[in-house]
Amino acid sequence: MNAFCARAFIPPWTRRGVALHATRRYAVQAPGAPAFDVFSNQHKWQQKERAASNAELSRSVDYLRDEVASRLCERILDINRPFPQVLDLGAHACNLSRMLTLPSEDSPHKGPRSARIGTVTAAEASETLLYRDAHLPFNNEIDVVRDILPTSELLPYGANTFDAVLSSLSLHWINDLPSVLAQVNNILKPDCPFMGVMMGGDSLYELRTALQLAEQDRRGGVATHISPLADVRDVGGLLQKAGFNLLTVDVDDIVVDYPDCFSLMKDLQAMGESNAVLAREKGPIHRDVLLAAEGIYRELHGNADGTLPATFRLIYMIGWKPSPTQAKPLERGTGMFSIKDYLEKNEKGANEKD
Repeated sequence: MNAFCARAFIPPWTRRGVALHATRRYAVQAPGAPAFDVFSNQHKWQQKERAASNAELSRSVDYLRDEVASRLCERILDINRPFPQVLDLGAHACNLSRMLTLPSEDSPHKGPRSARIGTVTAAEASETLLYRDAHLPFNNEIDVVRDILPTSELLPYGANTFDAVLSSLSLHWINDLPSVLAQVNNILKPDCPFMGVMMGGDSLYELRTALQLAEQDRRGGVATHISPLADVRDVGGLLQKAGFNLLTVDVDDIVVDYPDCFSLMKDLQAMGESNAVLAREKGPIHRDVLLAAEGIYRELHGNADGTLPATFRLIYMIGWKPSPTQAKPLERGTGMFSIKDYLEKNEKGANEKD
């Protein structure tokens, strides 16, 4: 919450022969960023630990994390340079490292994606989740160093340590995202990229609307059951504020069909992606609300085959740490070719052909 220091306005009057002069003071914001936590880090850690304790079930719901990690791998390998030291921030069960051992979708004959990747430092706060797959064969195909973080919002690494920092589906649980992005910028080497993907915007809007309408009807009010998410319009500003250059932000949707909304909520729980808002309603959602939400979900969003779609909106972001040798855009007006003239010429040529 923002802290304010207020001074009272003292009107002039005379008391016992002493003149009191008016002094005007203004409310001013106290220095420093507002300290306001939305998510409970302790509760999120417990969710991950509990979910990863059942390794078989936890592994069966990795379909979303694996798909997103695979897409992020393709993006980092579009940059034609080696990456000797890579940080996987919020590594979960090292999904990103496992995807790096697979062949590239575009060039399967060129070997695994990890050909230009050196050591991957997989950083995660949940020890059980981080070591869940430590015994699987992919660990022998890539150099993975697992690092347990004391907190997901403090990066214990020195400046100019990594050639790339990646983050797949973990930033949406960060309370102080500007601080974490600034730390990422600090630990990157100059002219090196940060690539991240997080849930955002209208993710799970079908489930949100169904639960809200059902609770409004059955309980006469709406409680917080699904965590708030960042908007894509804010991400570019956050990256710029953290000191990144050459920014790229785009959105991608993944739609997964479920037999019913109960299966969706069960999978979210097995992923460790349940609600972790501090102001959430304690205890499970009431049975009558769940039954009503199922019917509303099916009526508003159901597919023709009887399944229910769930939309996961992904915000991809790329930012580069500044460097004196980094390419810079030309100054306005220094271009040798006018896009306006080119478009007008093409339009004129098309009209002449017609």
